Amino acid sequence: MTHEILTPGEMGEADRRTIAAGPCDGYGLMLNAGAAIARHLLANHGDATGFHVLCGPGNNGGDGYVIARLLAESGATVDVWSAGAPKPQTDAARAFQDCPLQPRPIGEFRPNSGSLVVDALFGAGLNKEITGEAAGAIGHANEASVKRVAVDVPSGLDGLTGQPLGPVFQATSTITFFRKKPGHLLYPGRHLCGALIVADIGISKDVLSDIQPRCFENTPELWRGLLPAPETDTHKYKRGHVAVFSGGATATGAARLAALAAARSGAGAVTLLSPGEALGVNAAHLTSIMLSRCDHPEDLRSFIETRKASSFVLGPGFGIGEKAREFALALLRNQAAKLVFDADAITSFRDHPDILFNASRSAPEVRLVLTPHDGEFRRLFPDIDEKDLPSKVERARAAAAHSHAIVIYKGADTVIASPDGRAAINTNGTPLLATAGSGDVLAGLAAGLMAQGMPAFEAACAAVFIHGAAARRLRFGLIAEDLPAATAFVLSDLLGNLVQE
Repeated sequence: MTHEILTPGEMGEADRRTIAAGPCDGYGLMLNAGAAIARHLLANHGDATGFHVLCGPGNNGGDGYVIARLLAESGATVDVWSAGAPKPQTDAARAFQDCPLQPRPIGEFRPNSGSLVVDALFGAGLNKEITGEAAGAIGHANEASVKRVAVDVPSGLDGLTGQPLGPVFQATSTITFFRKKPGHLLYPGRHLCGALIVADIGISKDVLSDIQPRCFENTPELWRGLLPAPETDTHKYKRGHVAVFSGGATATGAARLAALAAARSGAGAVTLLSPGEALGVNAAHLTSIMLSRCDHPEDLRSFIETRKASSFVLGPGFGIGEKAREFALALLRNQAAKLVFDADAITSFRDHPDILFNASRSAPEVRLVLTPHDGEFRRLFPDIDEKDLPSKVERARAAAAHSHAIVIYKGADTVIASPDGRAAINTNGTPLLATAGSGDVLAGLAAGLMAQGMPAFEAACAAVFIHGAAARRLRFGLIAEDLPAATAFVLSDLLGNLVQE
């Protein structure tokens, strides 16, 4: 499975490099694209009462003319609707000339029930709202009882950000080429694209070495080779030691969820650092997780010196305020440990985020993972504005660079970003994870993988994917307590025969 994601600009570069390398020219790529879509339509939608192909004036429209010609040659009933003639001497003009069907004015378009509408109006490069008769045609297609297939990106959708620019063609399915674009995977674009199909049109993957994309779909191919697997001569501390901070006596469950997830990730030892008032309640609920008293920064310093934990989780149920800030800064001064700051640890710095960021920047390597949901993100990064950066990927990248941390920007389309510019969009999330405590499990997973030596960016990506896969395995009715055990099964499947049993 390919996992590189190309921006519309990078996809244009892939086209140019392919054309320059030969033997396929621009029109050849257009023919390949149209042929791939026509084959798909005939194989999967041959029962349609007819096909309506909406063609714009650019290359997207050129693909549409190729599709219409091939459908007609197969014997299908096809109507072509034009939103403007292609410019002379272009590949789209050549496709228009080679299509024997006479286009009809798009203002007259009214699809009949049971037909299929092909959207070849405007591609991923669109940067303004669609208006006039083209917008009306999109509205008629969306309102009709028809199937809707978009070429490359639904018209009206920004292929970079996944945001609507105005009226958007609401596709049943979208067929794109070579690699996915961010707009295919970021909401609401992911919903507006429908089922997403990537077609091979003859672009060699060799172009990727020149383009060097920095955005990826969060699939196991991105990080599987770095997953930690226990060796035959290992011992528990060689497999990593995770420490998780607990809240007070009435707020202990979140930390235990994180601790259990860290243990299930393969970490050899996990210690819950508990205030004295919560030792009893935590002891009553723990078996394989160790317990240590930690009330003050001095207790933490002693633990760090004597137990040498590999990673720490601070935030779940901990409480918001000065104590959380003190502990966070003490951890950041310990440059040997990997850190996950979640929930209360993040919110504790909402009024003075630069104190956190300056402490994080003091480390030469990236060893902090922040896990904000949208509200926490806005509080911690108030200067990163959606109007200036409408792409969630770009907002996450800006936050990662500013904080010198890996940022897991949570949501239905979770984005994981690194200060070096790498970003991954997660696609296996599920509404089943919208349950109390699921974020605590994610924090523990990330810390557990880092404790075993996995680099921070890859550990964060793996944790997000495994978290989603565990929820899908459990299905409806899951609660957060179910997730740690389920993650162990997901990890076993990912590691395969690398684990010596």
